[in-house]
Amino acid sequence: MPDWIWQPTQERIERTNVWRFMRKLGFSDREAFLAWSREHSEEFWASLVAEVGIEWFTPYDRVLDASRGVEWTQWFTGGKLNIAWNTLDRHATQGRPAIIAESEDGSTRTVSFAQLKNDVDNMAAHFRLLGLEQGDRVALCMPTVPEVVTILYACFQLGLIVTPIFSGFGIGAIATRLENSGAKIVITADRLMRRGKPIPLRDKVQQASKTAKVCDIGELMAPVAHENSRPLALDSETPAMLLYTSGTTGKPKGVVHTHAGALAKITEEIYLAFDHRPEDRFFWLSDIGWMMGPWTIIGNHHFGGTIFLYDGAPDYPGPDRLWEMIERHGITTFGVSPTAIRMLMRTSSPNNYAMESLRLLGSTGEPWDESSYRWFFENAGKSRRPIINICGGTEIVGSFLFNLPIQPIKPCTLGAPAPGMATEVVDEAGRPVRGEMGYLVCTKPAPSMTRGVWGDPQRYLDSYWSRWPGYWNHGDWASVDEDGCWFVHGRADESMNVAGRKVGPAEVEEALIEHPAVSEAAVIGIPDEIKGEAIVAFVVLKPGAVASAQDLGTHVAHVMGSAFRPKAIETVRELPKTQSGKIVRRLIRQKYLGEPLGDTSTVENPAALDFVG
Repeated sequence: MPDWIWQPTQERIERTNVWRFMRKLGFSDREAFLAWSREHSEEFWASLVAEVGIEWFTPYDRVLDASRGVEWTQWFTGGKLNIAWNTLDRHATQGRPAIIAESEDGSTRTVSFAQLKNDVDNMAAHFRLLGLEQGDRVALCMPTVPEVVTILYACFQLGLIVTPIFSGFGIGAIATRLENSGAKIVITADRLMRRGKPIPLRDKVQQASKTAKVCDIGELMAPVAHENSRPLALDSETPAMLLYTSGTTGKPKGVVHTHAGALAKITEEIYLAFDHRPEDRFFWLSDIGWMMGPWTIIGNHHFGGTIFLYDGAPDYPGPDRLWEMIERHGITTFGVSPTAIRMLMRTSSPNNYAMESLRLLGSTGEPWDESSYRWFFENAGKSRRPIINICGGTEIVGSFLFNLPIQPIKPCTLGAPAPGMATEVVDEAGRPVRGEMGYLVCTKPAPSMTRGVWGDPQRYLDSYWSRWPGYWNHGDWASVDEDGCWFVHGRADESMNVAGRKVGPAEVEEALIEHPAVSEAAVIGIPDEIKGEAIVAFVVLKPGAVASAQDLGTHVAHVMGSAFRPKAIETVRELPKTQSGKIVRRLIRQKYLGEPLGDTSTVENPAALDFVG
């Protein structure tokens, strides 16, 4: 028998949003609905944006236009809308809180939609005084506090492009993103608190910024004369967000998301996968610099829902901090990364908390291992709350795969392709496979696929569309079992997933090479029982230079942030390379882990591998 750990009752199924939506479309069978949504994607997305109640200033003419090629598909052409109108303005008079926020010291704030609207209009007035115009980039490197929502919506209102940056990054990583985006201003705070200790933030951002004006959030929240302002009516394809993700080569990629595309996909997921209800209080443990930050805010506020923000360590001052907050604030939906659960399961005791309000669990960011998945399901979920596991990425500001709350669940599964997503698992030749591991692809365009890589259209084509013409290559290993359950098994390319955050080897290698003692560097990801993957680095020192692993690790932490400090750093005589000079990270990783090397005929200096491990 299949190893199902959760199965919904028919009564529960019929209470869900997805069931009601299916029935409107004439379906009572989930697989038939999903097949139709893939085969008739234009009809599906038109039905979906109507179902979730996206409001348009000007209705769209066509659902999609692929006349420039599938890679450059435009969506909801001719339409005009604004994310800020949908998520804020139309809810400004309703009574539910927009935000409940708690700091590490236990202080809490509740912000109504009316107060949020006033704050957003006030900040928009500041932006105008600063001379910002539609299309300008505004970066934020902030703690997870209500003001990040104000920044997002003020940018959306004026047609500015918001660029969130992870507050835990080091100076070099922040600088790279500020320079690439061409941000006019970067908004920050003096510090953030972690484990009761202040961590300077403004000083770090100030050092990272060479051209962007650094603004303290306090300056921009100060009252200024303003009127209630209506969000601009923006073309559907107007960029709303510039988010950064990493690749195997070069600097991080800035991926571009539009007002219509991002809103359509994010609301689909909150409505269908997380079964949004008016009384929901939604908590995803995330920094604003991770995609899940804007995703949580936009998706729930579109429906007038309440989000919970926590700014602090998940296990401070005690290991049960998360469960205590869930119970005290009546959280209904709680999402977290597998890394956080692997850390908490050693000391945390969710069984001490009933958490009666909690209805659904969520997870994303990296593959699960079965023992920690079961621990989360059995302890936090009391073996009766499903884990809505989702898989996608920053590049689509959403998911290719997710569980629907109407289907049975196996441990670690991602259910099936998300409605409207033509997701497939293929072999090297691009042929669909079942029962074995293959590459996760999408065979049709989707509304939230990035409109390119900022400033580098060729890199966009090379990164996502070049391997199999017409197929989006997401770079993950995936499989589908005999019961039709989908699983993801990690990165198929060389990028690393450290505690749910994707980082490219090139960016860490560049940080190492910035050290005056280092001539060359190569980094790999290896399995780690807590973080999922850990970084191991190999460096070639300059003649006569001396540097300890501790010194080099401290340097990387300074440039990249402490989360990306290598677990180990080895000094080697040379790095194995191909005849064209490309470092063969795959062979370095296999040698380090003691795996068979296979074909090494392309390596010009195979003896270099003898010094690895």
